[in-house]
Amino acid sequence: MSLTSTLDPAVDPDLRDGLLDLWTDVSNADGAVGFVPPVTRDAVRPELLKHLVAMAEGRTRLLAGYDEDGRVAATAFLTFNTHRLMTHWVWLYTVMVHPRHQGKGYGRDLMAAAADAARTLDGIEAIRLTCRGGLGLEHFYGSCGYKEVGRIPAAIRVGPGDDRDDVIMLLPLN
Repeated sequence: MSLTSTLDPAVDPDLRDGLLDLWTDVSNADGAVGFVPPVTRDAVRPELLKHLVAMAEGRTRLLAGYDEDGRVAATAFLTFNTHRLMTHWVWLYTVMVHPRHQGKGYGRDLMAAAADAARTLDGIEAIRLTCRGGLGLEHFYGSCGYKEVGRIPAAIRVGPGDDRDDVIMLLPLN
């Protein structure tokens, strides 16, 4: 079964709650999406609200992936770069696949859908993302066509004595 992706779905309470549950579940499964487990929905909610506000303001686009039951199973947020000399590429943030769907190819489906969505945006030539080192994520993104273009050692502190590299990756869309 494959992931069904939708760019800019209507945000209703079901989608909002699905995003909140996804982010919480991914975080608690050790997903590198801005939190360290254990995390609660209440801790995640303010971060989700920041994304929703950015969407309402037109600065961010949501790519939502749905499983065969129509539940939110994956997400990625495409965020426009506001620096006037860098508007030809977008950021990809909060890339998540629900733990129950990992290993099914949903991550690859999501990354392909994100690239396809970015290609529909006027003037966008590349996607840039960062990921937490030490988890092998750069290998996954590399297998999706991204190239590592930079690394900031020990930029992410996930706990006392546990610093990780911030890995910068780029996907040219041409």
